[in-house]
Amino acid sequence: MKKETKAIHTPFQRRDAYDALQMPVYHTLAFEFDNADIMADAFCGRTDAPDYSRVLNPTVTHFESRIASLTGAKEVSAFTSGMAAISAMLLSTASAGKNIISSSHLFGNTYLLLTRTLARYGVEARLTDLTDPTAVEALVDGDTCCIFLESVTNPQTEVADVRALSEIARRHGFPLIADTTMIPFTQFDGRKLGLDFQVVSTTKYVSGGATSLGGVIIDYGNFPEISTFIKKDCVFNLGGYMTPHAAYMQTLGLETLQVRYDRQAATALRLARLLEQTPGVVRVGYPGLESHPQHELFREQYGEGAGAMLTFDLESGEACRRFINRLQLIHRATNLFDNRSLAIHPASTIFGPLTQEQRDAMDVKDTTIRLSVGLEDAEDLYADICRALGDLPTDKLQHNEI
Repeated sequence: MKKETKAIHTPFQRRDAYDALQMPVYHTLAFEFDNADIMADAFCGRTDAPDYSRVLNPTVTHFESRIASLTGAKEVSAFTSGMAAISAMLLSTASAGKNIISSSHLFGNTYLLLTRTLARYGVEARLTDLTDPTAVEALVDGDTCCIFLESVTNPQTEVADVRALSEIARRHGFPLIADTTMIPFTQFDGRKLGLDFQVVSTTKYVSGGATSLGGVIIDYGNFPEISTFIKKDCVFNLGGYMTPHAAYMQTLGLETLQVRYDRQAATALRLARLLEQTPGVVRVGYPGLESHPQHELFREQYGEGAGAMLTFDLESGEACRRFINRLQLIHRATNLFDNRSLAIHPASTIFGPLTQEQRDAMDVKDTTIRLSVGLEDAEDLYADICRALGDLPTDKLQHNEI
């Protein structure tokens, strides 16, 4: 079956008592067992029967199995948020004395997890230019435990060569891990690309319009010892397992993921092309544009559709704040890939707690606006952008070539 069909028709692990078409929400903590032996088998992991909803729940298990069906993963583990999934992934990989090779071009909290939180436990973050394989190779030593990247960096929109990084990881025997939130896992084959693990904030595209928080680790089974640590130590001992209600909402979201993504990505491309021609806009960052430095690499790795996030730079930080304040249709809010379009000034919000020196190192500019494109009409969105810029060149909306 095609992915659009699998997203809807992945079977339940067990037949529902009432033959429900949707997996019910099992809002229960404990489960009954017929006898002591069956109970012991469940608690010791010798069967897939749920024992306690902090570590195993039928609604969450079905959500995990749908994503495994869509990605070809050996295991999928669902967590309460994208950051919980990233934390579990890196804790399963690193230990005191080890180092993680990554980039300074990371989402703010991921950057702080690597450079501050994990540093407290003796894990070193070695940050470099992941678009330069030679620079990456130079940092590898016997204590390197993984390379971690973002498929498209947020908000820099940088795209690294995954296959080149995979070759380095394979040669040295450690995993390549990518946060692929920015491009849905239905768009590409992470295993063929050379990834060992993907972490995804399912809060974004998967949830179906910001309905719920969640995150997953997609595990292709290349490092069994890490897989075991994720399922046993992280899920059992850290308590970040996804809730049944979130799993139910996100299972529904999976069913419409492709339709929503196709629309949002097409609108984002249209807006990016319009913005390149708009007075007052200094630069547009979007991998779908031919002007993007890694445009061809992006298409080779992730195919058609370059996501629903774009950035654009204005002349100053003050111009950005003026723009944000003037918006009427686009919401002033964080999050990505809601059904509604959202705009934010990353330097003063997401990256606001960091020092200017840190923001400079991360290439987070005071002149940058981040736009998450929703399901609204492209012309309505562009009109709102033009109003906020102080101009409304309506003739731009009529260009057939855009």
